[in-house]
Amino acid sequence: MTAPSLQPTRTLHPLLAAFVRFVICGGGVGVASSGVLVLLHGRMPLAVANALVTVVSTVIATELHSRVSFRSGRGGWGVHLQSGLTVAVSYAFTTGALLCLYAIQAEPSTLVQQSVYLSASALAGAGRFALLRVVVFRERAADGVREGSLGKSSVVMAA
Repeated sequence: MTAPSLQPTRTLHPLLAAFVRFVICGGGVGVASSGVLVLLHGRMPLAVANALVTVVSTVIATELHSRVSFRSGRGGWGVHLQSGLTVAVSYAFTTGALLCLYAIQAEPSTLVQQSVYLSASALAGAGRFALLRVVVFRERAADGVREGSLGKSSVVMAA
């Protein structure tokens, strides 16, 4: 009787795992936001409902990204402001893509509109992931020194 062979389990690269969690959290909040927007549509002007849903969903998504996607534990209004700025940049990027489409083609088909919008959203989402990971939720050393930089204790040890 032979012993069963032990095969190592494969785990996702930490960056890929964080991206998958980012997509799941952001996508979940996006789907929920869409439902809430539909519910609010008849009760208030669409622009007001969209602004309200955008603000609330950004706060919720930022908390989820902090705790789940990036597992940073960072919070506070500074993090929410930085995250909100990435949303504003994403909004400007997707709006710009659609404006370019309309400048090129006055009446594009729904399929073309959705293709441009979803492509721009995917690029904006990837950019937002990078900004959140590198700037907003970057790992910080315990003593406040940025990771990879030389602190006082590193210089003393090197001397």
